[in-house]
Amino acid sequence: IWYHRPAINEELLQSLPNLKVVASAGVGIDHLDLKLLSRYGVKVSNTPFVVSTDTADMSMALLLASARRLVEGHEMAVSPDTEYFPADWLGVEVSGATLGILGMGTIGYKVAERAKAFEMKILYHNRNQRKKEEESAVGAVYCKKIDDLLQQSDFVLLAVTLTPQTHKLIGKRELELMKPTATLINISRGLVVDQDALVEALQNKVIKAAALDVTYPEPLPRDHPLLKLKNVIITPHIGSATKKTRWVMMEEMAESIEAGLAGLPIPREVL
Repeated sequence: IWYHRPAINEELLQSLPNLKVVASAGVGIDHLDLKLLSRYGVKVSNTPFVVSTDTADMSMALLLASARRLVEGHEMAVSPDTEYFPADWLGVEVSGATLGILGMGTIGYKVAERAKAFEMKILYHNRNQRKKEEESAVGAVYCKKIDDLLQQSDFVLLAVTLTPQTHKLIGKRELELMKPTATLINISRGLVVDQDALVEALQNKVIKAAALDVTYPEPLPRDHPLLKLKNVIITPHIGSATKKTRWVMMEEMAESIEAGLAGLPIPREVL
C-alpha cells in the first residue's frame, strides 16, 4: 500500500482469497482495519523506523520556514511588483524559544535532538514518560497535562499516531490555550487537528501561524480557506520524501512480503 491505496476493505479481501500479507509504507496504520484483516488471516507490516530521521528533519524545516516566513519572503523577493524590501518585515526567534512536542516516540525524540542544537527549551507530553537519562540528553521536561504544554510553548509540534483518542486532539479549546504568538506544526495526520477550528484560530489571530505537512483531505479542495491564509505553510505530506528513505521503504516492504509468502516471521509485523 502506498498513500493508502488500494483501500483494503471486505470487498477486496473477498476477491483475494490467497492474500497473505499487506505491506504498508510509512508508520501510520489508521487506514487499515486490523481486526478485519486478522479475520481473513492476513498479516500486516509497515516501515516505522526508516522514516523517522527524514520526518524529524522535515519538522525542523517547517518550524524554521514558518518562524522566518520563508515562503512569504521568497514570494516578495521574486515578485515583479517588489521595488524594495521593507525594514519592518520580521520573523520570530527560534533560538531560546520553547518547543512543545505532543508525542515523544521515535520521531518526536529525534525532533528534540535537533531542537536542542537550536538552543530551544523542550517540553513534551506522551502516554508514557521517557527515562530520565533520555530526557536529560535533550533537555526535555515532561508535561503530564497537555494543557500545561500548550500554554507554555512558542511552537507546538504534533507527532502522535492517529487513533480514536488523538482524533481532533487539537480543537477550539486547545488552540485557545496556546499563546497568540504561537505556531502549530503538524507532521502526524491531518485528522489530529480540528481543521475548521484551526482556520478560525488563524483568521482571528488566536494563534500566530501553522505549518502543516498533513491535512484532510489530501490535497485540500482548491478553494479551501487554509490555502488563502498568509500565516500558513502547507507541504504535500513529504515527511519521508527523500530518495534514500523511499528506496529503503520499498526494500522493507518487499522483504516483509517475501517473508510472509515463505511462511517466515515478518519483519516489522504490526500485531
